[in-house]
Amino acid sequence: MAQGVLPFQYKEQGQASGLTALGGLPAYLDLAQAAGLRDAIRRHLSVRPAHGQGWNDEQIVMALILLNLSGGDCVADLERLEADEGLCRVMRRVEHYGLPRAQRRSLERRWRKQRRRAFPSASPVFRYLAAFHDEEQEQKRLGGTAFIPAPNAHLQALGRVNRDFIAFVQSRSVQREATLDMDATLVGSEKAGALWCYDGYRAYQPFNVYWAQQELVVHSEFRDGNVPAGHQQLRLLQETLEQLPEGVEKVQVRSDTAGYQQELLRYCAEGRNERFGVIEFAIGADVSESFRNAVAEVEESEWAEVCYVPSGLGHCKSGPDYRYLAIREPLHRQLTLPEHSEVEPPSDNVESGDGGAYKIRGIVTNRSLDGNELIAWYRQRCGKSEEIHAVMKDDLAGGKLPSGDFGENAAWWGIMILALNLNSAMKRLVLPASWRNKRFKALRFGLIHLAGQVRERSRQLEVLLSPRQPALPLLRQMREKIVDLARGEPLAVG
Repeated sequence: MAQGVLPFQYKEQGQASGLTALGGLPAYLDLAQAAGLRDAIRRHLSVRPAHGQGWNDEQIVMALILLNLSGGDCVADLERLEADEGLCRVMRRVEHYGLPRAQRRSLERRWRKQRRRAFPSASPVFRYLAAFHDEEQEQKRLGGTAFIPAPNAHLQALGRVNRDFIAFVQSRSVQREATLDMDATLVGSEKAGALWCYDGYRAYQPFNVYWAQQELVVHSEFRDGNVPAGHQQLRLLQETLEQLPEGVEKVQVRSDTAGYQQELLRYCAEGRNERFGVIEFAIGADVSESFRNAVAEVEESEWAEVCYVPSGLGHCKSGPDYRYLAIREPLHRQLTLPEHSEVEPPSDNVESGDGGAYKIRGIVTNRSLDGNELIAWYRQRCGKSEEIHAVMKDDLAGGKLPSGDFGENAAWWGIMILALNLNSAMKRLVLPASWRNKRFKALRFGLIHLAGQVRERSRQLEVLLSPRQPALPLLRQMREKIVDLARGEPLAVG
């Protein structure tokens, strides 16, 4: 009987043949091995006992990383990976690679019955994520207050895995400067544990620190939706500085107005960090009434440096100097609202003069750059960090949190960060320059989701692709580059 209008039918394959729809995904396993990511998971994470039963830490975390890279966004999507017989063949083989015989045997003894799956099912994954949740911290919550649960030992270990991976990237592409973009992002959620955010819906609000030169997320703290973006931002900066690997000599910081805090500005400007000394910054400044008055005293232009000294940062002869820049943004550049719209047009921070109405934005800095250069440098933060947030939530699984428990979601977010950084390293260190700015949509279409067949010949796994597949020579080049990375030679110095 015909199944549809056109002359073809869907039928079940008679026997397992090693077919795969993810022929490019094993290249990411190759990079993870060369970068020591799998070793770092084994070294730091101990959620699963070393000699226990069932899935171990490496198997579960690597499965969730591959889930992110392939486009899955929930735990149930692991079944899609398990159904890919070719990918399963690869996973069974590579999980033993590099292990001494005793560890290989120990891995096999984790199963009381014959093991049939290459990827864990949903139940053990949810039990694994539950280990990252600390119910004692939840008892410390007070209604109506911002609270950040202290990460338990497992969450801290996940952060150390990310630290080691960043150190690997730095060792292969040394960057002397670290421009850190600090920003939070809202992740909407209907889970019962999600709290109301400032935009009026239930959400979580992770805070991320992005290293612009390496295109990596150095530090990420998962937070409730009601925690202000600027809450304890100095602590987050200090933790990030501790995560930076060897070779970094200079640090710069960019942030929106959430970072406009006296303690943060003083810490950077006065050189209180023992390792890096003075940290240059450009941070969005609050536009207060006194700031507006200072702006009104300077000549009208697109931007101007203003003579402004807030009371909390009063200058002394031995203290650091702060520069304040005001940017006048003509309101005609903003979206025109319908005549009968219920939304009020923006009125704060607006001045009227001979040039019309403007919205004023402020920047405080301790850099000596020309104003145009400084503004251009500051604005680079907006485009890239917001793009990364979109990748986290839309291209990867960060936008669909699995649980109502805070710690489980924090672990899910942390593993997503590992996938994000692994992909970034693939683009910067392995792929040709033409692929560097491609989003996941292009990577999955042209590199990851490739039809092929996995077979074993002379004890060697082969991933067979069509000779007409344009990605075939690229994959060979990528693997040669990954071999060079594994040998330990730096590829570039920045």
